Amino acid sequence: MTAFSLEPAQLAWCAELRALAAERLRPLADKGEPGRVNRALLAELGALGLLPRLFTSGALDLCLMRESLAHACTEAETALALQGLGAHPVHAHGTEAQRARWLPRVSDGTAVAAFALSEPDAGSDAAALSLAAEPDAERADTEAPGPTAPAALTADRDGPSRWRLTGEKCWISNAPEADFYTVFARTTPDAGARGVTAFLVPADRPGLTGTPLDMLSPHPIGALAFDAVPVTADDVLGEADRGFRVAMGTLNLFRPSVGAFAVGMAQAALDATLTHTTARTAFGGRLRDLQTVAHQTAEMALRTEAARLMVYAAATAYDEGAPDVPRRSAMAKLLATETAQYVVDRAVQLHGARALRRGHLLEHLYREVRAPRVYEGASEVQRGIIAKELYRTLDATTEEAGT
Repeated sequence: MTAFSLEPAQLAWCAELRALAAERLRPLADKGEPGRVNRALLAELGALGLLPRLFTSGALDLCLMRESLAHACTEAETALALQGLGAHPVHAHGTEAQRARWLPRVSDGTAVAAFALSEPDAGSDAAALSLAAEPDAERADTEAPGPTAPAALTADRDGPSRWRLTGEKCWISNAPEADFYTVFARTTPDAGARGVTAFLVPADRPGLTGTPLDMLSPHPIGALAFDAVPVTADDVLGEADRGFRVAMGTLNLFRPSVGAFAVGMAQAALDATLTHTTARTAFGGRLRDLQTVAHQTAEMALRTEAARLMVYAAATAYDEGAPDVPRRSAMAKLLATETAQYVVDRAVQLHGARALRRGHLLEHLYREVRAPRVYEGASEVQRGIIAKELYRTLDATTEEAGT
């Protein structure tokens, strides 16, 4: 992979995004209700042309968008990212009809997407999910077709064409307010990752209900209950029993960009610290002139830049189709999210009690920065992925040398 550096046009675009986030998106975010989908903010993201770029940009551009927006408005960054996470499987694996129905509305912010993978007992261990997709061989003659009813199909040679989803999902971003969900369900019992199918499930399907969850960070997150929710082959994303590939392909793209979100927050905390330690006087001089303070800010900057470069490198590897994308994606998310936690914590310490007041930038970042170390694969999961990929490469090299 070639050495990485941003082009002048990319740097200018990032600066423009930071300005837009501060001037046009921040005011809309401030008017939103914590823990609820902010549809006005989504509409503005669509009007600015940022949501459509989710489906035309590579991984690097996605990272640049997320980092730049996070620097000035974490709510706008999260709203954009959740649209991409929920709708990417439709973009990458959906049928022409699925794409035509949903992607234009996601792009203009009028339809809210959600990625429904995690369950109460299958968070980090996504292959262990238990939401059951049971074959629905019989179709009641009294079932009247309608705009929300699944399409009627006949059974094919490869398996059932109709299922009923029964079970729960939990920690689902944008639930229960999303307009559609990318849902991962078990179509083959006891088959691990090989028995999972991805379905596109509109929110108005009968039997689908949801409950909001009150979380530390003010994101819209909820739980979903599936009571024999009907789906058909027309709702499948990709192939039946191959849904785990859909999930992992989506996460491999979005994990580096989670790192970019973290880098944006770390940079915002660092910038605030530089300003504060320059203006603040203590012990007969400016805080920045104290060696212990100067060394801490230097360490914050060092770690932030290292994380940024790893995120960019992982995104570039994804765009180039490199074979080690899972390892690089896991490394980028792990380093960047752990780094952001450190940088924001140090910033709070250097600001003192003022950073703990409600409404302070760092109070906001301190609540925001914790979640990325958990979602889309906790830090421990990322370490497991990294180790697995390292040993897989070693074994392959050893086998090749032996032959």
